[in-house]
Amino acid sequence: MTDGLGLESAYGKSLGRIKGQGRAKARLGMAALMWISHSERPLKVVELCHALAVEIGSPNLNGDDVPSIGTLLSCCQGLVVIDKEASTVRLIHITLQEYLRDHPELFGTVHSAMAETCLQYLNSQEVKTLSTSHFPDIKGTPFLEYSSVYWGEHARRGFSDSVKLLALKLFDDYNNHLSIRTLLEHKGYSDTISFDKLHLFGPLHCASLFGIVEIVSGLLELEGCDVNQGDCVDNTPLVWAALNGHERVVEILLKRGDISPDKPGLEGQTPLGCAARGGYEAVVKMLLERDEVSPDKPDDEGQTPLWLAALNGHEGVVEILLKRDEVSPGKQDNNGRMPLFGAAFNGHTGVVKMLLERDDVHPDKLDNDGATPFHWAASNGHTEVAKILLERGGVHADKPDDRGATPLHYAASNGHSEVVKMLLERDDVHPDKLDDGDATPFHWAASNGHTEVAKILLERGGVHADKPDDRGATPLHCAAGNGHTEVVKMLLQRDDVHPDKPHDRGGTPLHWAASGGHTEVVKMLLQRDGVHPDKLDNSGATPLYYAASNRHREVVTMLLERCCGG
Repeated sequence: MTDGLGLESAYGKSLGRIKGQGRAKARLGMAALMWISHSERPLKVVELCHALAVEIGSPNLNGDDVPSIGTLLSCCQGLVVIDKEASTVRLIHITLQEYLRDHPELFGTVHSAMAETCLQYLNSQEVKTLSTSHFPDIKGTPFLEYSSVYWGEHARRGFSDSVKLLALKLFDDYNNHLSIRTLLEHKGYSDTISFDKLHLFGPLHCASLFGIVEIVSGLLELEGCDVNQGDCVDNTPLVWAALNGHERVVEILLKRGDISPDKPGLEGQTPLGCAARGGYEAVVKMLLERDEVSPDKPDDEGQTPLWLAALNGHEGVVEILLKRDEVSPGKQDNNGRMPLFGAAFNGHTGVVKMLLERDDVHPDKLDNDGATPFHWAASNGHTEVAKILLERGGVHADKPDDRGATPLHYAASNGHSEVVKMLLERDDVHPDKLDDGDATPFHWAASNGHTEVAKILLERGGVHADKPDDRGATPLHCAAGNGHTEVVKMLLQRDDVHPDKPHDRGGTPLHWAASGGHTEVVKMLLQRDGVHPDKLDNSGATPLYYAASNRHREVVTMLLERCCGG
């Protein structure tokens, strides 16, 4: 580049130098660049070195073939560096990544080659003999996790006859193969795998999960193939395909005359529910064409496909489902929450608008905890959704739930200043309303250290900064006990706040701060006149006692200096 070459030419020259090395070094350098630029995630140094040592056709892994990282870096001619903090390898710059992705011809059939390597690794004797116990020793097979999780991703993008043969070889001895467990744990099923049923996760389940059309088609032609078999997490092949949005695999499976298209998998979710949750519109449409599929069937949590689509903001799926007469948008789950709750919880304004257009959706309906969709929107700071709900009419902005908490309590608790401002502009919202524990929204804001919200509430007027709750704890107690220095500083500047006020058990804000070891808060309180560092609570304990009991050395030192004059 210093000679006036552009990036394209500079990288081309660098690759030319790599290819100009000896044959073995050139092959190693280009293979390393292929893996680094096309892997599904950043590779650990040890993973890359072991991947490069795999020999297609060899039944064993040869440790002598694993290159050292020094050799690897040398072969790559400075285009590869090690991220020491993460122990991963990466290219020197994002522009090189883009260059290599734009020139796939440099490596031949990239994903086929990567899939073959992963499958050869999984077919090795060293991997096949590994135990499927809870804590197998996998130190000697560092490329196992990547191969198990991503071989199918590469195979789907670069299928070949060689990949097919290696995959079928893996499936020949697939029962209880450790790669099954590794794959499912990576997908988030660690707590739901039935290890005594690991063998039920068969080749068809695996191929459907990855969406490898060619393998699924071949397996379905085999005699005795059970297309409705649940596996070790209760998912059928159709559930796996729908869950991952593999349209062609779903289409192929649905052509089977013996398919049960509405059979649920894990936690009672049907293929339709899985597709709706992922927002896969084409899969949803295919499934709805089947008479056996119930479009409003709830899972074990009582959540329907519409509920799941609304929760995740998939407007296209919501629109498709709402056109079906069998779908009830006001249907509640086991917690008494209809789809509107899910959409409001995650702030999906488009879905909220679509649901509110329906006459059978009641925007102020209570769930089992006495909360409304407006509570959920305010709690998560979704100002636009909150506005839409209030504009709809019939929504009570100050309605308490079963804990006596209003939407303002929740917005203040989570520090959502815009929602707090919006609520305080309304005449029907009481800014100092008590919950069932006599705590105000200001208590909740102070307890969680939300200084901006606390200021907004105090500027509103009608908010008592020193009001005790049913334990006698003031907002200063709450802020001091949790170490929120900025809120404490703000409160100590006010004339209407008593910094040494005891609660019902005699504890002052200093007791609470000392007990929690909050040094800065203790320091601020000790600087205030009228704060007694040796004051006793109802059990006869001083702040020093609590600090010492909890081994807060710095606080103990500060209190001793104050009480004993140094």
